[in-house]
Amino acid sequence: MSPQPSRRATLVALAALLAFGTSVHGAGDAERGARVARLCMACHSFEPGRHMTGPSLGGVWGRKAGTAEGFARYSEALQRSGLVWDEQHLDAWLKDPAALVPGNEMSFPGIDDARTRANLLAYLEVASSGRVPAPKSSLPNLKQADAASRVTAIHYCGDGYRVTTADRKTHKFWEFNLRFKTDGSADGPAAGKPVIVHTGMQGDRAAVIFSRPDEISPFIRRECA
Repeated sequence: MSPQPSRRATLVALAALLAFGTSVHGAGDAERGARVARLCMACHSFEPGRHMTGPSLGGVWGRKAGTAEGFARYSEALQRSGLVWDEQHLDAWLKDPAALVPGNEMSFPGIDDARTRANLLAYLEVASSGRVPAPKSSLPNLKQADAASRVTAIHYCGDGYRVTTADRKTHKFWEFNLRFKTDGSADGPAAGKPVIVHTGMQGDRAAVIFSRPDEISPFIRRECA
């Protein structure tokens, strides 16, 4: 199976950089590091300014720890650390975040293998320079949700919810299995137009995503039909 376009572009650009001798982290292989970096995307984006569970890694090389613009959920320990994300400190962080900055809130045990860390560092250095395309997040753009996902009404009765979507279908959920979340990012839903995202293997669990938290309560009607 051929790579996806964004991944192919990244690997081609990396190959060109390496072929022409562009400086990267000396001991690492940036192309291998690009593959490792995709595992980081469960919690981080490589697109500048796009924050997820953790801050964007776009431009992380050379940045002072705890200072990514627009990310407000850093631990106090990281903000007080005074670290700059250079080769030495990034390697130590990737090896054992808790040892480098005690009290930080990153739920990541570290990477023991020095070669894997070196490869990832090589990629981070090249990616931070802007010389290769940032891998795109796998999260969908909720403003582009189809009729089956756009929520038009939510009714609450007893211990359950009935969620009606723009395709005129109604979905029933036990109250414990339906979550209400917000996404105020550029890819989040439009104001007043929540989107349902199914999360359960059996189709019995879902999350309704709103643009802002103050939209949630007014949208839900206590009504039994």
